[in-house]
Amino acid sequence: MRTITTIGLLFTMSTAAQAETLYYGSRAGMEVTVVKKSNIGSTHAKIVTKHTRENAIAFCRDYVQKVTPKCIADELAVELDLEIAAKCKTGKFTTLNGQGYQFKGPNEVYDPTEMNTEYVLVEVDTNEPLNGSSASGYDVALDQFKALCPNRVQ
Repeated sequence: MRTITTIGLLFTMSTAAQAETLYYGSRAGMEVTVVKKSNIGSTHAKIVTKHTRENAIAFCRDYVQKVTPKCIADELAVELDLEIAAKCKTGKFTTLNGQGYQFKGPNEVYDPTEMNTEYVLVEVDTNEPLNGSSASGYDVALDQFKALCPNRVQ
């Protein structure tokens, strides 16, 4: 009986360790855990996430480099939209930070000295492309779009 319990515990631990996550920011450990996916790659793609204690501990450990109750509480208090969605055909999507973007496809238009990106992501409110810098949030937004619409990104 003890062997079965141990095997069950190890399986549970390995499953939890392999939970799928999505970054919501560019710093190490700024992740949430994927809870549910539906209609991925469609006009109604959706991913529901949860900001878990384990996510907060990872941020405190990997970025702050000190895991404390205050750090964990502060990280869990970060306001996020825990659901992202996309209309993969049009490329329009929302991120965990509540931003609206449109994926325009491969970057064949912009000068690489001005915008060094593989794909063009445009902010819906301003119609301005993200320039590829970590400050612009390009990598984080693109990864969330890839999770919603993997068939649109090579």
